[in-house]
Amino acid sequence: MVLAQERNGYNTLFSCQSPTFTDILNPMTVTAKAVKYETIIGLEVHVQLSTKSKMFCNCSADYANSLPNTHVCPVCLGMPGVLPVINKRAVEYTMMTALALSCTISEYTKFDRKNYPYPDLMKGYQISQYDAPIGKNGTLTIEVDRQKKNVGITRVHLEEDVAKLIHRSSPDGRACSLMDVNRSGVPLMEIVGEPDLRSPGEARQYLAKLHSILQYIGVSTANMEEGSFRCDANISIRPEGSEKLLAKVEVKNMNSFRAVFRAMEYEAQRQRKAAEEGRRLVQETRGWVEEEGKTVPQRSKEYAHDYRYFPEPDLPPLFVSRKWVEAVKAYLTELPEARRDRFVSEFGLPLYDANLLTKSKPMADYFEACLKIGKPEGLSLTNRVKMTSNWLLGEFSRLLNATGTGINQSKVSPEQLCQLLDLVDKGVISGTSAKAAFEEMFNTGKSAEDVISEQGLSQISDTEVIVAAIAQVISANPQAVADFKAGKETALKFLVGQLMRATRGRANPQVANQLLKNKLGER
Repeated sequence: MVLAQERNGYNTLFSCQSPTFTDILNPMTVTAKAVKYETIIGLEVHVQLSTKSKMFCNCSADYANSLPNTHVCPVCLGMPGVLPVINKRAVEYTMMTALALSCTISEYTKFDRKNYPYPDLMKGYQISQYDAPIGKNGTLTIEVDRQKKNVGITRVHLEEDVAKLIHRSSPDGRACSLMDVNRSGVPLMEIVGEPDLRSPGEARQYLAKLHSILQYIGVSTANMEEGSFRCDANISIRPEGSEKLLAKVEVKNMNSFRAVFRAMEYEAQRQRKAAEEGRRLVQETRGWVEEEGKTVPQRSKEYAHDYRYFPEPDLPPLFVSRKWVEAVKAYLTELPEARRDRFVSEFGLPLYDANLLTKSKPMADYFEACLKIGKPEGLSLTNRVKMTSNWLLGEFSRLLNATGTGINQSKVSPEQLCQLLDLVDKGVISGTSAKAAFEEMFNTGKSAEDVISEQGLSQISDTEVIVAAIAQVISANPQAVADFKAGKETALKFLVGQLMRATRGRANPQVANQLLKNKLGER
C-alpha cells in the first residue's frame, strides 16, 4: 500500500491540524506583522477522454449536443445486477498521457469503489483507482523567470464521470434539481500534481502546458467550457523558512485558466489575512464564484478513509506487459516542446514565435500546412516563414479571439491564406488593404482574388493617379508642408499617412513615398 502512504504523506503535508502562525514561529523572536508567507499549490485535473463509448458500457460518449438521458443503459444508470466491462482504449489513452508526463507505468493496476452519497452518483459509489494507479511519479516542466522548473506528477489514474445536476426554479418559485445521466460513465482521467507550485502564475502555466500536451497526443478535446478539462486546486500557505503548512483548502468550480489564476490569488490573500489576524484556518472545500470574484465555503474536506475504498469485485486486475507499453508509446506524436524546438531549428523562427505557435496543435498544424504549399519565386523561405507567423499570431489570432472560434473551424484554408500572402509579395495589394481583404475572407470564406476584385482593393502603382492624390494632400495640409520645409521629419510621416488615407491604403508605399518627397522638394 505504498500509494496509501503517499496519500497520507500528502495529507500530513497539508496538515488538518491547521496551526496558526503562532504555533509555528517563536513569538519571542518574530512578530505577527513580520511574518511572510509562502503559497503552496497542488492541482488535480480531471480530463474526459475522447473515446467513442463510455468507460464500462457500450453507450456513446459523444453526449454534448444530445437530449438529456438519451445516452444511457442499465450499466451507466447504476441498476442492480449489471456488470461493467473495461474500455481498453480509455486505458491506453491514460497510458499515453502518463508516458507523455514521464510517469512510470504500473505493471499491476486495478479499479476500486470510491463510496460517497451524492445525488449525481446513482449507485452510491464511483468506480475509480486508489492504491494502484496506471501511472505514477512523473514530471511536467514549466518556465519560471526564464528558468525551467520541474513539477511533480503524483499519479495518473482512470475512473468514470458522474451524472450532471441541473438546478432550476419551478414556475411557482420553488428550487429543484434535474439530473442528466448522459455524462455518467464517460471515461475520466485524473492527473494529480505534487504541491510544487508557488504562485497563481505558475499554476496557470502548468495548466496551459498540460492542456497543450493532451491536445497534441489526441486523448481529449480538453475543452474547459464543455467540461472535458476540469481543475480543482489545493492551496495552503506557510511561513517562509518553515516546512509546516496551515490548513489545506480545495477550490472547485473554476472553468477557465483565468478563473484558476483569480481564484488562487483571492484564496492566498484570504488565508494570509486570516493568519495575520490570528484566526485558525480550517481544512475545507470552497467554491469559486466568478461573478463576485471570491471563494465561498462548500463543505469540510474529506479524507481517503472517508470514502471507504475497496477493490471493485466486478472487474479483474489489469496486468500491463512491457510489450503493451511499447505499443502504446508508438502512438505518441511530437510533443509541444519538441515541435517548438524543431520550428526554431528547421524554419529559423524566433523562439518567441515558435512558443506561441506550438501552444495550440491546430495552430501549429495550420502553420506547417501553409509552408508546404510553397512560395512565390524569388521570395526566401525565411521571409515566407516569418510572414506566415506574423499573420497567424497577428490578424488571424485577433479575429479568432474576437469570434471565439478555433483555427480548425476557420473559413480561411491554408491555401487561401497563402494566396493572399502571395498577392502581397507580388505588390498586387498593400499590407493595409490585405488586412481588410482578410477580414472579409474570414467572415465569408471567399478567396483573396474575389474579395480584392469585389472591393477594388488592388494596389495603385500608376504614378499619374498617385501624383494627383499628392496634389490634393499638399493643398489640404499647408501647415504640414511648411513644417517639413522647416526640417520636421514627422511632418513627412503625417503627409504619407494622409496620402494613404486618400487612396484607401491602395497606393504603392514605395512609389508614393518617393513621389511625395519629389513633389515637396520641387515646392
